[in-house]
Amino acid sequence: MRLFSTLAVLAVGLATPVHAAEPPGWPAFRAMFQEMVETDTSYATGDCTVAVNKTAARMKAAGFPAEHLHIFVPENSPKSGNLVAVLPGKDPKARAVLLLGHIDVVNAHRADWTRDPYVLVEENGEFYGRGVSDMKAQDAIFADSMVRYHAEGLKPRRTIKMALTCGEEPSGFVNGASWLAQNKRELIDADFAITEGGGGDLDDRGRKLAVTVMAAEKATTNLTFEVTGPGGHSSKPRPENPIVILGEALVKLGALPFPTEFNAFSRAYFEAVAPRVDAETGSAMRKVLADPQDLAANALVDRSMSRRAMLRTTCIPTLIEGGHASNAQPQRVRATVNCRLLPGQSIAAVRSAIVEAIADPRVTVSAPPPPAAARPPISPLTPQIMDPIRAVAAKVFPGVPVTPMQETFGTDSTRLIAAGIPTFGFSALFRGDDAGNIHGLNEHISVQSVSQGREFLYRLIKAYAEQK
Repeated sequence: MRLFSTLAVLAVGLATPVHAAEPPGWPAFRAMFQEMVETDTSYATGDCTVAVNKTAARMKAAGFPAEHLHIFVPENSPKSGNLVAVLPGKDPKARAVLLLGHIDVVNAHRADWTRDPYVLVEENGEFYGRGVSDMKAQDAIFADSMVRYHAEGLKPRRTIKMALTCGEEPSGFVNGASWLAQNKRELIDADFAITEGGGGDLDDRGRKLAVTVMAAEKATTNLTFEVTGPGGHSSKPRPENPIVILGEALVKLGALPFPTEFNAFSRAYFEAVAPRVDAETGSAMRKVLADPQDLAANALVDRSMSRRAMLRTTCIPTLIEGGHASNAQPQRVRATVNCRLLPGQSIAAVRSAIVEAIADPRVTVSAPPPPAAARPPISPLTPQIMDPIRAVAAKVFPGVPVTPMQETFGTDSTRLIAAGIPTFGFSALFRGDDAGNIHGLNEHISVQSVSQGREFLYRLIKAYAEQK
């Protein structure tokens, strides 16, 4: 009986999963992250002001001084709240480091998701929920780091500031980064700021390919395709149906081949990653570097959604509306076409290419008026920025190269840059080719990525704060 009992205990022990020890402070961090995800901050159904009040209360409960927590709600937009936290430095002449993160998220429809989008689910080594990848994991890391520094009694040379803002995603929220830059400039003033963008790339086996730092980003614009007609009873179809005409135009848009174009940052990324991917993909990446219009090589490179988007302007339909009754021919139909433009490319040139490809005067293609001011470039990646990233990467991700890259999306960085605060994108969060399906169904990010990114950013921010 004693032998049987011993064997039974051993069997139970072998059947129980063995979990790695939790990093220091993980339960408190996870609770903060969970609260952020489970507080809806979408424009359709959520509230940023509720979210920042919860985060401030949690930081205060953890001992962060109340006098260094500031909540701002823009006038006439009660749900567009923002939080600024300050950890004072000891050198009054040293300019601050600013951590910028947006807390609002894209709308999510529960009926479409496998899991409730506003419940943080941990499953098979992944976190699921709206905002886990864009960008509440990084927001929680920022807030958690501020709490940890204060609890440790850290007195850095530079002041560390954190701004969690609303309205980065297109919506009816007031953009908090712009609002703070215009109304509380002195409070958020800094030598430079860190925000989303970059981080790290994984291959399809989960192997780390590169630590990436955002050196450029795409500009965003929305074109409108519109077709009109006289309408009429659906029992007497006219030969020209606006919905059909619009559909044909969208098919032509989908077939429009915007050319492959490199800049210094996308080229640097390809050069860093080509030796680390599989042989076929690596060979194709080298061929595209040598000849950007090599069709066969592009076809292989384009298997990656991220690399395909990095190398060219993209335009896709994202919204469609039209018709007025189920038994009537449509009188008007519209589609919103979201374009992500390579740095330096003009909206007018992209619109002209689309109009030429559609070649149908029945389809009106309209673009927003050109901006009053030129879009500011991303801040240069100086040794002051890159050297600490390389040093921390060598410890946290040994053997993984660090490279600048061009992001496929836009961030709030340009809003701060326009206000005179150099800003660059770096998250330390590794993702696969789908980037966690940001803005899509079942958004996710690996638990390991969040854990390692938390440690990386904790060390990096401290290194920046101690810089001379």
